[in-house]
Amino acid sequence: MSMTARGAGKRAVLFSGGLFVLACLGLLSLRAGAVDVAWSDFFALLLGREASDPLSQTVLFELRLPRVLFAIIVGGALALSGAVMQALFRNPLAEPTLIGISAGASLGAVTALLLGFGSLLSTGLAGFAGATLATVAAYLVGRRVPGVAGLLLAGIAINAFALSLVSLLITFASDTQFRSFAFWSLGSLTRASWSSLVWLLPWSVLLSLWLVARWRVLNALLLGEREAHHLGFDLKRVRLELIFGICLLVGPLVAVTGGIAFIGLVMPHVVRMWLGADHRLLLPMSWIGGAAALLLADGLARLVVMPAELPVGVITSLVGGPFFLWLLLSRRDQAR
Repeated sequence: MSMTARGAGKRAVLFSGGLFVLACLGLLSLRAGAVDVAWSDFFALLLGREASDPLSQTVLFELRLPRVLFAIIVGGALALSGAVMQALFRNPLAEPTLIGISAGASLGAVTALLLGFGSLLSTGLAGFAGATLATVAAYLVGRRVPGVAGLLLAGIAINAFALSLVSLLITFASDTQFRSFAFWSLGSLTRASWSSLVWLLPWSVLLSLWLVARWRVLNALLLGEREAHHLGFDLKRVRLELIFGICLLVGPLVAVTGGIAFIGLVMPHVVRMWLGADHRLLLPMSWIGGAAALLLADGLARLVVMPAELPVGVITSLVGGPFFLWLLLSRRDQAR
């Protein structure tokens, strides 16, 4: 068997195994929640039969299934975007928040809430517009400096400026508006619905596939920018395409879910430590790993304080922060 065929077989096994684990986690997540669905009803509904309790069908298909699908596309998009940005910036701390996407979305969302537009569509569109404007501003300022250093520094500055504007606007918010924004900013999947999935699911899948297809240029960047240029890649155009591709992917999702930390930062590191730095494998497995991580976090968020629930961003921060510190310490010990 040739090396190429052996590598393709390995990738197929890993993808199949990852998708199987993700499907199992999705089924378990469908069962998680304050309303108990009997196992007999659960399997009956999955097989297309009627359940003995009509409430079970409503809970399973109208409330939990959209949320499970939303967790999969959001977690996958965040981890995939983090993997792309870490390669693009050649910085292990890079993630979508670095160029102002999350801060811009927060600014757009709080502006919509203060103006009285509290619906999902209004805050989503406003958050997406804010994320896009922040990314455009970071790119226009950062391109004046050669390489990615200018974009990185511009993104940090715009991120801080947008968050300071958010803090200023919150001081003028009413108690109801403040509570709405506070819950949104902590990250939550409670706004998941079939109506939002109708346009977010195909949008996210197509953009995720497009980013995965750019694995060659990201592998070339592992050698350095000069080497990638000699291999025939137009890095200025590639950088522009990838940055705005990430903005278009993550912006609408963050506008709906709010800030969900550490998925985009930690999961690419975990997959890279396990499978190596080949982006042909790293990108899709990061997507699967991010989707699985957010499914687990959302399940914990629903179970820890039943019948209430925690914002899922709190769970990802509580778990992701110490886990990332452990990764850093373990890598330091290995380097000695």
